[in-house]
Amino acid sequence: MTPRSAPAARFRLAALASATAAALTVSTAACSSSASPAAGPLDTTKATTITIWTGQEIAPEKLLESLAAKFHQAHPNVTIDISPGAPTTDDLLPKLTAAFAGGGYPDISYNFGSWTTQMQLSGRTLDITDKVKDPAVKWAEFPPAARQTAAPNGHVIGFPAVVDNIAVMYNKKLFQAAGLPAPAGAWTWDDFRAAAKKLTDPSKNVFGTAYSVSGSEDTTWHLWPLLWQKGGSVLTPDNKKAAFNSEAGVAALTYLRQLAVTDKSVYLSQDDQKYADLFKSGLIGMIMSGPWQLSDNVAAGLDYGVVDLPAFDGKNHQTISGPDVWTLYDHHDEDRAYWSYQFAEWLTSSATDPQFNLATGNLPLRSSEVSSPEFQDYAKQYPGAQVLFDNLQNATVQRPTVPGYDGLSQAVGKAVAQVLQGHGDPKQALDDAAKAADVALAQGD
Repeated sequence: MTPRSAPAARFRLAALASATAAALTVSTAACSSSASPAAGPLDTTKATTITIWTGQEIAPEKLLESLAAKFHQAHPNVTIDISPGAPTTDDLLPKLTAAFAGGGYPDISYNFGSWTTQMQLSGRTLDITDKVKDPAVKWAEFPPAARQTAAPNGHVIGFPAVVDNIAVMYNKKLFQAAGLPAPAGAWTWDDFRAAAKKLTDPSKNVFGTAYSVSGSEDTTWHLWPLLWQKGGSVLTPDNKKAAFNSEAGVAALTYLRQLAVTDKSVYLSQDDQKYADLFKSGLIGMIMSGPWQLSDNVAAGLDYGVVDLPAFDGKNHQTISGPDVWTLYDHHDEDRAYWSYQFAEWLTSSATDPQFNLATGNLPLRSSEVSSPEFQDYAKQYPGAQVLFDNLQNATVQRPTVPGYDGLSQAVGKAVAQVLQGHGDPKQALDDAAKAADVALAQGD
């Protein structure tokens, strides 16, 4: 797997799958809440060096280095030691774990959102909860799921780094050929099912829709919006037990089974990429995907549209986001803590963020960026970008970041894959997955 890079195509789902697959054993130090810098005089004119691990590959890394140079130019006394930190973003996790033990951890690191609870429990992070309450920070401009992910256990430990979500992308020509109207914002999952069935043409190897049955996080996280729309939860309120095997979860998985097994309108992809390739090749009518897919669609010359996920009730178009975070770490040094915060706030500001995220093909972090010239250019280049940007507000529930989510995800992914391939009953499959998930949650695996 490669880290995030322009134009960020294909990376997000692979990142989610491999990020949750990485095991983490973090020293909990002496506390379970984020640390604060030691008391002492702050001198903002003192020569200070902060270290940043970006987890990026060459193109976005160079871009971040250029932005760091701009920050240094504005603050000559601040030296920013910026580097990828590891060959891939995934590799940052074991490196951070080792660094916590040895003391050589950075001031700021790019983290997958699925790591944030573990990072906070390490006792090494800065708690910036009070700082982001400052109206000047405009914390509410970040999407709800991003704010939640950056605040594990109620402690804000960093700033959102990348935001995304999933919507439905559809092939306009296939819809026209089938005599179907283009999907609209008020459509339902019944509408989706009917369209998928009509779009399916075995004689032409065309499927109405697609779903990954690899058993990875790609398999799992596409179930969550349906579960949430039905009123269900992934976990119990105390985050200690699985709750996805509820009536809502069974209803969500039963719906997907009807598409795949009853209607046979679903291309069951054995990996997390093939179905996206078939979509851009014109052999699949609709897929649930996100901004990482836009550049591939454009490069393939595909005539496509983007619309919010359907809603069971026609109103609740809830989706899912897998935001990542610039996490800040504590070295008990007031000057380093101050400048780490200043840089992270500056990097994610509405003035600076377009120079990174939009330049690398990601969605902008803040709602205020919609009027920026960079976003206007981005939206023109990638049709559907505006829909995906607006859809961030439908990502109202945080994807779990608790220790043990890796094992939970694997158990759910296996259950969904079996059911969609006709090898299981939705209720029994989810009950079995819940038992395995409870073990993983208890062990923190």
